[in-house]
Amino acid sequence: MRDHDRLFKELISTFFVEFLDLFLPEVLAYVEAGSIEFLDKEIFTDVTSGERLEPDLVARVRFKGMPAFLIIHVENQAQPERSFGRRLFRYFSRLHDKYDLPVYPIVVFSFDSPRKPQSDAYNVEFPNKVVLEFRYDVIQLNRLNWRDFLNRPSPVAAALMAKMNIAHSDRVRVKLECLRLLATLQLNRAKMKLTSGFVDAYLDLNREEQAAFEAEVQALAADETEEVMEIVTSWMREGLKQGRRQGRTEGRREGLEEGQLRAARADVLEILEARFKKVPAGMKKTLRAIEDRKRLRLLLRQAATAANLKEFQRHLVESA
Repeated sequence: MRDHDRLFKELISTFFVEFLDLFLPEVLAYVEAGSIEFLDKEIFTDVTSGERLEPDLVARVRFKGMPAFLIIHVENQAQPERSFGRRLFRYFSRLHDKYDLPVYPIVVFSFDSPRKPQSDAYNVEFPNKVVLEFRYDVIQLNRLNWRDFLNRPSPVAAALMAKMNIAHSDRVRVKLECLRLLATLQLNRAKMKLTSGFVDAYLDLNREEQAAFEAEVQALAADETEEVMEIVTSWMREGLKQGRRQGRTEGRREGLEEGQLRAARADVLEILEARFKKVPAGMKKTLRAIEDRKRLRLLLRQAATAANLKEFQRHLVESA
């Protein structure tokens, strides 16, 4: 089972400004992009039922040109849920109560079906009056046409095309177009890996589709082929060079594994530096000494989702 919440949280938290720019430019217009602060994961407990409420992504952002803040709450919903609006309102009320700030709620519906439009409101009303009308923005991926995003120079577009309305016969082309778009963005290595990994998770081609995909890559213009091939060979599980690696000697396998460890350590550090600027020397030393690839994969996710370096340091110690 894929960890949908983690995949979406990593993508949106890494490219939060790009996410707003792609889907809600009217919101981005009145917030200070450089002021975004992701808050520690909130866990609210309903004392009557014992239910745990865990919002996916909560950011505090400054209003542009004003000494005032708002909360932007982004919730990914990977499964249809009849009472979703009510649950989102509960998140809203808890966040509003805790921070005493206006809360802007956004939901990304990422399930494949149903494709009917999902509600964007939760109401409490009586025959004589409406007591509550709670509205939220809806981004329903299965109702978006991937072709509409082909020319949007955004890593969020490149990734989320993989979850939009795709005919089965278009799967190969969509994966190719995602990677072609990604190759034009000149992202750093860690961000490229994060985005291409998202595409690969949701467009995991079967053997026949993979063969067709490889043929399409080979048919690209020479300069474009090199860029796409670099992504595919470096970070896709079914990359075009994967088969060639299988025949290498044991000694070369060991060298490859060491190279992969170095690359994994570099990925973690690069994400930390991109998000938090300065990384303490002691933390760098600890990361460079890690020899466990599974632990490094876990820390890569934590580097992308931790609210701050203190939280990442906790994960670093706990994963030892």
